[in-house]
Amino acid sequence: MDFLRRLFGGGAQSGDPVGMYYYVRPHGCEEIVRVRIDRNNDLSLNDDGTFWVHKVVRGSKCRQQVEMDLYFDSSRRFREANLTHGDLVGEAEYQAWLEAAEKPAP
Repeated sequence: MDFLRRLFGGGAQSGDPVGMYYYVRPHGCEEIVRVRIDRNNDLSLNDDGTFWVHKVVRGSKCRQQVEMDLYFDSSRRFREANLTHGDLVGEAEYQAWLEAAEKPAP
């Protein structure tokens, strides 16, 4: 499952040890939205000792709303994601989108 975490994010950013970051592209949009999950406050405990979180994501440029359910094991490690109207993308794809968005139009 470390492969999924590396591919779709979920790792702590430097200076933010409790944040887990995921990158979402709404269907029909080029924008990629970075979503922060607080591992101590955002996760809900399931009856079986695992965790989950539900987020509604909307970007600033694209108004398409994405519903995101993320599932974690008992150690709060990412296991699975279910998204409606969007897809998880990797951090590299997010960085490439940021660089392209910052370039001035010709």
